[in-house]
Amino acid sequence: MSRARQPPLVTGISPNEGISWTKVTIRGENLGTGPTDLIGLTICGHNCLLTAEWMSASKIVCRVGQAKNDKGDIIVTTKSGGKGTSTVSFKLLKPEKIGILDQSAVWVDEMNYYDMRTDRNKGIPPLSLRPANPLGIEIDKGRFPQKDLESLFPGMSADFTSENFSAAWYLIENHSTTSFDQLKTAVVNLKKQANKKNEGSLAYVKGGLSTFFEAQDALSAIHQKLEADGTEKVEGSMTQKLENVLNRASNTADTLFQEVLGRKDKADSTRNALNVLQRFKFLFNLPLNIERNIQKGDYDVVINDYEKAKSLFGKTEVQVFKKYYAEVETRIEALRELLLDKLLETPSTLHDQKRYIRYLSDLHAPGDPAWQCIGAQHQWILQLMHNCNALLHSPMLDLDSDVRPSPIGHLSQTASLKRGSSFQSGRDDAWRYKAPQQVVFVEKLTKLVVSQLPNFWKLWVSYVNGSLFSETAEKSGQMERSKKNARQRQNDFKKMIQEVMHSLVKLIRGALLPFSLREGELRQYGGWEMKSELSGQWLTHVIQTVRLSSESLTALEIPNDMLQIIQDLILDLRVRCIIVTLQHTAEDIKRLAEKEDWVVDNEGLTSLPSQFEQCIIHSLQSLKTVLDCKPGEASVFQQQKTQEDVCQLSIGIMQGFIDCLEQLSTKPDGDIDTSHLSVDVSSPDLFGSIHEESSLSSEQRLLIALSNCRYLERHTFLNIAEHFEKHGFQGVDKITQVSMESLKELDQRLFEMYIEFKADPIVGSLEPGIYAGYFDWKDCLIPTGVRNYLKEALVNIIAVHAEVFTISKDLVPRVMSRVVEAVSEELSRLMQCVSSFSKNGALQAKLEICALRDTVAIYLTPESKSSFKQALEALPQLSSGTDRKLLEELLNKFKSSMHLQLTCFQASSSAMMKT
Repeated sequence: MSRARQPPLVTGISPNEGISWTKVTIRGENLGTGPTDLIGLTICGHNCLLTAEWMSASKIVCRVGQAKNDKGDIIVTTKSGGKGTSTVSFKLLKPEKIGILDQSAVWVDEMNYYDMRTDRNKGIPPLSLRPANPLGIEIDKGRFPQKDLESLFPGMSADFTSENFSAAWYLIENHSTTSFDQLKTAVVNLKKQANKKNEGSLAYVKGGLSTFFEAQDALSAIHQKLEADGTEKVEGSMTQKLENVLNRASNTADTLFQEVLGRKDKADSTRNALNVLQRFKFLFNLPLNIERNIQKGDYDVVINDYEKAKSLFGKTEVQVFKKYYAEVETRIEALRELLLDKLLETPSTLHDQKRYIRYLSDLHAPGDPAWQCIGAQHQWILQLMHNCNALLHSPMLDLDSDVRPSPIGHLSQTASLKRGSSFQSGRDDAWRYKAPQQVVFVEKLTKLVVSQLPNFWKLWVSYVNGSLFSETAEKSGQMERSKKNARQRQNDFKKMIQEVMHSLVKLIRGALLPFSLREGELRQYGGWEMKSELSGQWLTHVIQTVRLSSESLTALEIPNDMLQIIQDLILDLRVRCIIVTLQHTAEDIKRLAEKEDWVVDNEGLTSLPSQFEQCIIHSLQSLKTVLDCKPGEASVFQQQKTQEDVCQLSIGIMQGFIDCLEQLSTKPDGDIDTSHLSVDVSSPDLFGSIHEESSLSSEQRLLIALSNCRYLERHTFLNIAEHFEKHGFQGVDKITQVSMESLKELDQRLFEMYIEFKADPIVGSLEPGIYAGYFDWKDCLIPTGVRNYLKEALVNIIAVHAEVFTISKDLVPRVMSRVVEAVSEELSRLMQCVSSFSKNGALQAKLEICALRDTVAIYLTPESKSSFKQALEALPQLSSGTDRKLLEELLNKFKSSMHLQLTCFQASSSAMMKT
């Protein structure tokens, strides 16, 4: 697996040479992403990581250790980039020897002075010390390279205390620019120092001369006495003398050295105290350092110091150390409480939570801080979710500030406006600027959960896999304990997640689906004032929001069984959205009657069927995202009840439009409402359309409705059925069948109504016209042509043809055939009612029947043909050829005289008979 970053590269170091413990600044590239990323730093082969201080990815500060090599590279190693390289090197200089009388910025251990002459540690008296500047003149260090001097004087040394001392090397190194006169002065100084040593020895002897002389006199006297008196006589006197001499010598020595020895004891005591302070200053300064580092937030430093102190002084029996270590423990206990408070403080980032848990683990805090943090975060998320109910009593909120920033960042303003563009024009402003409280509530709630739950879940994952602790060997025990605790508390955490999910779902149900909650849950999670139910468009927006939230939670690899409750909520919202959308569509369909303008196109249709189809298509398109199944979602029609409800609502929509057509076609003339027509002065047909609409008769509206019904049956309903199937609706065949039956029933009622309006007057005028002027079939003159009653009937039929043809050509055959059937049936009845015909009467009747039959021949149906046949059969047969010839002449005369009027009956029968 390739690293994400380039290896570290050191391009500079300042200073580039120095003695051990010199503070240097390292510069370069890719020197790590943070202090924890830096895992290695060597200079001249020595590990300097302990003193390293990471400043940035291009700068590190550290101190050079006691390396073996005098020159080497600077190598930086990081977790992210691995082991690096260096383009520069560092030169390690040998430290200068500091004499006991020289000034120094650091503490020099006087009790363990380093004697270069014997190359071993040795305590030496002050009289044996050599001066740092034996020549007594100003030292001027030359710039000769050390290596050149070593090669020039092999095996020699410039240290005058060394056995291999080289005066030439010493002079070149320290006095290369000194003048000859100064060197003469140096010779004089060396001679004076030699004389002072001799004089010092003599002075030391002079101080004890009196004692020596007294001892000498005493010994001489003892010798003389022994010779003169013998040994026994002088034994007592000699002993006394000797004791006096020794006493005087002892007293003199005490007098001479008591002050010096006292100062030495005091200095030794002070030196020992300073050595103890210097050696154990880490412990003595640790309480104060802990306080300072806590104030600065350097908890890592505090923990490292505490671990060091614990390993050194944790089991000490020295009272002073025990006292100071107890103070350290007090500070550490306060730090544990502080870190625990910070850990349980909300809100906090996942990085801070992991950091505080690691600190508490390193400090061996009691209990399980990680689990305490998980519990606190769980309660905090639940509290935030229930606090969202503050929206219950807030006014309508601006969508710009509350809804437009979607919970996950995926619902952009553009997407919202695109969805809003599908709304009716009257709702556009509401979408852009105002949102219902329930929608704002769901937006805020899902945004809260999606923003907080990922960190909550990641904290648990880190707790399970033990990544809250370092991967080092000494932390392996903590990792194992963490994994064991996680396994034991897995069910508890699952309950936490389920509680959050249940609260989220129930709060949303309380706002949008209150009927799906029990009474007790409704009191806890409901409380919304449902003045009006949300529209399908707002529910679609909510579904999209919840879906995005579910996708975000699924991306965290949360088990599906914990998120199933959200999928159930989405399914219920989708079903509710479909139901509400179809209900609103049914209401919109009912209002289409107000938008009928009665303007007929070339096919005899108004805009109403097109508006109806577009309304349903728009409604189905608005449900497309709801009907589509996202990964993990079930089909919205999987439940039988949902299928039945949607089927009934769809049938209701179709039936509503059929009722709308019936209402329009049967509305009285005075009830026609034109107030809904929008005034568009740019439309040239505005006033003509209103004029036409306001002058329509009941028969014309019936014809228009019949034309619309015919188009609905042959096109609109079939197109709508295709759209239903395209969007996955169930029971489309049933919807189409029921709608078609209802439409055909309406069509038949309207058709019968129109035929009644038009055929009845024509049929009713036949009998009075036949017997006008006391006409009698038994006693009538020779026929001279078709009588006027039949011509009037034909003119009325032609008027019906003209009216129907003006509205819809396709309706002409159907209407005319039915009118002809009514007229032929009535004429057959009248002929059958005549008891007897004279010769002239039979000829007259046959002339009129044949004239009518031949005129409307293209509209004859089996029923009308049968009626004409029955009428002719009721007449006596013409026996003579003269009568038949006369009949033919009179028929031709009739057709010729009424050629213009009968033109409408001469169209191609193949075209006109299409039904």
